[in-house]
Amino acid sequence: MPKASADEKILSYNDVVLRQSDLGILNGPHFLNDRIIEFYFSYLSSSHPSEHILLVPPSIAFWTLNCPDINSLKDFLQPLNLPSKKLILFPVNNNDDVTEAEGGSHWSLLAFEKTTNLFVHHDSFGGLNKNHTKRLYKTLVPYMGVSESGYMECSCSPQQANGYDCGLYVLAIAKEICCWFDRNVHKNEDLWFSFVEERVTPSTVSGLRIKILELIRSLRGE
Repeated sequence: MPKASADEKILSYNDVVLRQSDLGILNGPHFLNDRIIEFYFSYLSSSHPSEHILLVPPSIAFWTLNCPDINSLKDFLQPLNLPSKKLILFPVNNNDDVTEAEGGSHWSLLAFEKTTNLFVHHDSFGGLNKNHTKRLYKTLVPYMGVSESGYMECSCSPQQANGYDCGLYVLAIAKEICCWFDRNVHKNEDLWFSFVEERVTPSTVSGLRIKILELIRSLRGE
């Protein structure tokens, strides 16, 4: 059989198209791209169906952070209906160039929890994305439908041991925050910090590549 092209489409899932090159990224120790992040966020949205949870695609988070016309953001963000959500997760990339697709060298996660009116930044590499995330937070606050929101860097966020697993940490932490929300939506308990710290470990993160590949194969009917 002819060898599959890197651009060959292998799966359409909701609004996300995965290609053969994405399997190559997952098969090796490589930095995750936007498509894989968006695919898994879309999968988590389907796995945790709730009108109160919003997992924002990387392209939307990136444009919110880097939009050159701040006056146009209101119309851009309006379809997300941010004020109606109780939990919102934003993947943050340190790419500053709006003309460069798939740029940047690090992913982190910004989570908003409405009950506490708090933004929490999870960075698996010692706060490397802190400046980018603070900019995103300050940009978002006027559109959240609440009074001035708080912000914190999560000091107990699990840390990566290499230079390429940051995207996997974003996905693993997002998954556990969604699980925490499902368990605690009707309770008045602490935020997800201990839940994430206990469940997101180097072994669970390293195994996530295989789990995502297995998920893709399952969705393809293999």
